[in-house]
Amino acid sequence: MKSFAENKTLFQRNLWDRFMVGLLIVSTILVMVPLLIIIGYVIINGISALNWEFFTEELGSPARAMQGRPTGLVHTIIGTAVVDLLALIISAPVGLGAGILLSEYPDHKLNPFLRIINDTLNGMPAILKGLLAFALIVKPMGTFSGLSGGFALAFVMIPIIARSTESALMNIPWSIREAGLAIGLPRWRVVLSTVMPAAKTGLVTGFLISFARAAGEAAPLMFTSFGNNYLPNHWTGMIFGPVDTLPQRLYSLAISPYKEWHAMGWAAGIVLLVFVITLFVTARLLTRENKYN
Repeated sequence: MKSFAENKTLFQRNLWDRFMVGLLIVSTILVMVPLLIIIGYVIINGISALNWEFFTEELGSPARAMQGRPTGLVHTIIGTAVVDLLALIISAPVGLGAGILLSEYPDHKLNPFLRIINDTLNGMPAILKGLLAFALIVKPMGTFSGLSGGFALAFVMIPIIARSTESALMNIPWSIREAGLAIGLPRWRVVLSTVMPAAKTGLVTGFLISFARAAGEAAPLMFTSFGNNYLPNHWTGMIFGPVDTLPQRLYSLAISPYKEWHAMGWAAGIVLLVFVITLFVTARLLTRENKYN
């Protein structure tokens, strides 16, 4: 038989446990409510502008909307895909290489310098990364371009990819590396043939998170891709000429004096929100699969 003191202690522990669980639930609700309010407000204000023309027509001049002619953001959606893919192509090998060096060669003399650069780039405001891309790409080319926008977003993605790659590779047991080295494989071959395939889920997750992070940036693109109300006549115009993107177009539509464009700005927010949420959910699902496998 338990004494009265033991029962009292057990009761107090159960009571305290329920209090902490309730506190966690309340905290979760407090975090979720603002997010749901933002999502609901964006959907309410922008759902009316989401139609077939929104995905098939160009924005054009303000007179086009005032005359009742159909307008849309097809050039913006395509431009966003082009700039984001350019950013991924530029950042993936650099970030992947940095992560491999930090994880697989921890004693390399470049690692302290590389870690400082990575942390500095990760903490740098996005607008400064846009200015960096402006100085390196826009000024030498003499024009705004999708390529410069890709470099600006690549500066956002590189430190995220490097850090996630390092974490994913460090989670792989060293016995896998030792098995490859034991059969005579060189170190680089062990990394490429055994370690990286074992960490592919974590690597893909890092790419998706960095891609989603960069996809919502507007400030770097104001100095680089600049924006365009029309779809270029040739695909090279999307790379070497001014190109429109969803974050930057959303900002310009929101501050425009035309009521017709305000709703399109909210609709652009819906498209961008769905895109980013999809990437983050995919990354979380991949992380969960990696955890339980």
